[in-house]
Amino acid sequence: MIPREREVNEDANDRKDAERFADPVIETYKRQIDRTLIRENLRLSVEERFLKLMEMQRFAEELRRAGREAQRRQKEPKS
Repeated sequence: MIPREREVNEDANDRKDAERFADPVIETYKRQIDRTLIRENLRLSVEERFLKLMEMQRFAEELRRAGREAQRRQKEPKS
């Protein structure tokens, strides 16, 4: 069996086990989670994940700064 076939078979077995022991609350949450994003991140090295996190933090800070600037501009008297 080639590795890809093994992966497909393991995924199928995991799904069968999950169906037998499914918790309705967890199943509800699972429908709302994009597991492809989790898999994509797990393929990254630890260093790559940290770099990605730092990039997101810089972006979040830029959004906060832009929000503060927009609020400041709204409060300024209009000429």
